[in-house]
Amino acid sequence: MSSYEDVVKEVLSIIWPKPLKLFTAGPVACFPEVLEAMKAQMFSHRSSEYRELHRDTTVRLADFLETKKSTVLLIPASGTGFMEASIRNAVTPGGKVLVTIIGAFGKRYHEVVESNGRKAVVLEKAPGEPVLPEELDDALKKNPDVEAVTITYNETSTGVLNPLPELAKVAKEHDKLVFVDAVSAMGAADIKVDEWGLDLVFASSQKAFGVPPGLAMAAISDAVFEKAKTIPNRGWYFDLLKYKKYLETQWSTPSTPPIPQIIGLNVVLRIIEKIGGKEAWLKMYSERAEKIRKGVLDLGLELFAKPGYYSPTITVVKTPPGIRGIEVYEAMRKRGFEIAKGYGPVKEYTFRIGHMGYITDEDIRELFDNLREVIEELKKK
Repeated sequence: MSSYEDVVKEVLSIIWPKPLKLFTAGPVACFPEVLEAMKAQMFSHRSSEYRELHRDTTVRLADFLETKKSTVLLIPASGTGFMEASIRNAVTPGGKVLVTIIGAFGKRYHEVVESNGRKAVVLEKAPGEPVLPEELDDALKKNPDVEAVTITYNETSTGVLNPLPELAKVAKEHDKLVFVDAVSAMGAADIKVDEWGLDLVFASSQKAFGVPPGLAMAAISDAVFEKAKTIPNRGWYFDLLKYKKYLETQWSTPSTPPIPQIIGLNVVLRIIEKIGGKEAWLKMYSERAEKIRKGVLDLGLELFAKPGYYSPTITVVKTPPGIRGIEVYEAMRKRGFEIAKGYGPVKEYTFRIGHMGYITDEDIRELFDNLREVIEELKKK
């Protein structure tokens, strides 16, 4: 077959009319090594080669998440797939779930609970605030009949990192299942599945791991699988018992997995090991987040999140009086930087700077050189 380079150029001209440096909430800029490995020609997902890839990836991810008790599953979906799976598989139809909300993605969990025929009991904080352990304890005392607690570890709409270890401890003291949305946290914020007693903690490939979207991963406790055995009508696509069976018997998935993304995740997990392990990787993310926050403060701008609960993966910034968040976003995009728009109820007066994926120190320097000029220009309007 002839080379169709002109077709490739046509498509790329649509998605990349001009190069942009990504500081988004996801999908993020992928690590070059990931993109290189994902160019490999495809092979059967029922082959011995794929089974070894799947086995090796889940073993490495379990090690990264510090679990020997839970089962690590990979599914072809976004992280929201596991959000729905947690409710369909581990909450009795008509049963109650305590949903903690600190922003837009906690509200999504609320919608998922209700849309799947369960009842949500809501513990909601003002935007920018975390859920505190004593608040969760009080809510569980008032609602002892809930079956599970949902926690958004990192809320990308507000830039808040919830105190997950303390919240999980409280939930376990009340003998509740703990479901954790770690979509924008896993890979950048510490997660100790066994030590913290997490029952289902899930994420997506397109965030801190710096892999293209299409793959969701989770660590799932035996308690969830035992509960699933008692739940009727779990569906087919997100039946966790089906995934567990295919993992244990075939090192594969019931339906076709996103092989390139799994290759990419495997590459990242190996890179993490080579640079010194999880501690070194998380330190890299922590230092990058600190540089971003310092850059914001050096411009005289304010951080939106409550001090002490800053996200390691995204910083939400308050706009100066008279400037809308969308104005900052559009001005930066014209300069070649894709930051993130404000999200949810705070979108009018915030913008967001993502820290995830492939970002260099030079990228950060250029970002703030341009952001300084943009803010000054907008103030003059």
